[in-house]
Amino acid sequence: MESREILLLRQEMIRGGVLFYYCGYVTEKVLSAIGDTVMDKLELDNTERPVARGLFSLFVEQVQNIIRYSAENQEGCVDERPVDLRHGMLAVGRGAEGHYVLSANAIKRRDVERLRQGLDHIRGLDRMGLKAMHKEILKGQVPEGSKGAGVGFVDIARMASRGFEFDFLEIDQELSYFVLKAHL
Repeated sequence: MESREILLLRQEMIRGGVLFYYCGYVTEKVLSAIGDTVMDKLELDNTERPVARGLFSLFVEQVQNIIRYSAENQEGCVDERPVDLRHGMLAVGRGAEGHYVLSANAIKRRDVERLRQGLDHIRGLDRMGLKAMHKEILKGQVPEGSKGAGVGFVDIARMASRGFEFDFLEIDQELSYFVLKAHL
């Protein structure tokens, strides 16, 4: 990448209101360090506490999705310790109407339709519907293919006061790029 391209990328992010940006491998340790940095940045910007807490919660959910589901990963052992690094991109920003948290990572193409249907369903629910779905999942009805409790997207929908949007872009025969932007 040329210096000029890097400068253009920086200018584009500033124009887009990006307050924080990260692209690379993500682990729980990275999540903790980045989370502290995001909170410090929001405090320095005098962001209202409820907004800062909401952004942080959205950020944590989206990073955990990358850690659990990114199909772009590198596995192995380091000093006999298993290591599974997952690659993704995160951004926290502010636009004319409010703040947002954006995440992006590669997923298996075979998961796209299931994920799209699940997200469309969640996005169509009102507050009471989201609350009911959250309760159902916590009672043990974990969605197929979920590696966690399965409440991550429901929690994102509940926290995103101005909703969320998503998209899938084909990378190759096996992978798609999943982009999720939650608005607060």
